[in-house]
Amino acid sequence: MIGQKWTSAYVALFEAGGLAHRIEAGLEMMKSCTLCPRCCGVNRLAGEVGYCRTGRKARVASYNAHFGEEAPLVGRRGSGTIFVSSCSLLCSFCQNAEISHGNEGVDVTPEQMAAMMLDLQAMGCHNINVVTPTHVVPMLLEALSSAVPEGLSIPLVYNCGGYESLETLRLLEGIVDIYMPDFKFWEPQWAERFCQAADYPERARAALREMHRQVGDLILGETGIARKGLLVRHLVMPHNVAGTAEIMQFLAGEISRDTYVNVMDQYRPCWKAQEDPLIDRGLTAAEYRAALEAAHVAGLHRLDRREHPRILFGL
Repeated sequence: MIGQKWTSAYVALFEAGGLAHRIEAGLEMMKSCTLCPRCCGVNRLAGEVGYCRTGRKARVASYNAHFGEEAPLVGRRGSGTIFVSSCSLLCSFCQNAEISHGNEGVDVTPEQMAAMMLDLQAMGCHNINVVTPTHVVPMLLEALSSAVPEGLSIPLVYNCGGYESLETLRLLEGIVDIYMPDFKFWEPQWAERFCQAADYPERARAALREMHRQVGDLILGETGIARKGLLVRHLVMPHNVAGTAEIMQFLAGEISRDTYVNVMDQYRPCWKAQEDPLIDRGLTAAEYRAALEAAHVAGLHRLDRREHPRILFGL
C-alpha cells in the first residue's frame, strides 16, 4: 500500500451499480422496519416511527473533525464524525443522552449528508465516522451514492452499539471499511436492565462474527492510520456488570487474537445511571486494572493506547 492512494471499496461498488441495489433493499426493509433487532415493523417510508423515533429522513446532531477517537482513526487530522440522532439501543447510562434520548438534531436529505462527508474529506479527515448509524443505513447509502460521484473515497467507519441485524449488516458488505462496534454486556440480565434488550449479548456476538467475516482484523497504513478491519470498543463498568473477562475471551477465541480493542475507562454515571445503585458511581482504578489484565490473559495484544486513564473513583 506504500505509495498508493487508498480508495474505499464503496467506490468500486458504486461504479458497478451495486450500491443502487443495496439502497433499494434497505428502503424495502423500512416499509415494515427490520433494520435493527427491535423489528418495530412500522412503515418509516410513510413517516411512521418506532423505537428510534426516526422516519424517512436521517436526523443529524452535528459533524466535525473529532480527536477523541481511537489512535488509528484520529491520526493528525482527526476522524470525520457525523453524529446521527437517536439510536436503537438507548442505554440508561448514555453519555450522549441529548443526542440519543433527546433526539437533538435536524432532519437532513441524502444530499445534505453527502455534503457533510465531502466537507470532512476536504478538511483532511482520515475517515468518515458515522456514529449510531444502524437505524439510518438506507439513508447512509443514499448519501454515499451522492458523494462518490463528487470524489468521496476515504474509509467509511460504522460506529455502532453492537446491537445489529445480520440482514442489515449484509447490506453493508463491500461498503463499510471499518466496523467499530461496542460490546457492552455479556449477560442478558444486565442488557435488559440497562438497555431493555435481553437479546443484546447474542446479537452482539453474531454481529461481530459477521463484521469480522466482512473486513477481517484491523489493517493500518504506513502512517498508522486505519484503512480496513474491525475495531471493538468495550466500556468497563462498575461491579463488572459488563462481563469484561468473558467478552475478552470471546474476542480472542472466536473472533481473533489480533482483534484491535479499546478497553474504555471513561464510564461515569450519566443520564439515568444515578438512579441505579449498581452503576451510580465512576470506575475504580482496581476495576480498570482488572479489565486490562483480563484482556492480556485472553491473549489480546492490540489494545488502543490510552496514556491518561480517566478513573473517577478510588484506587
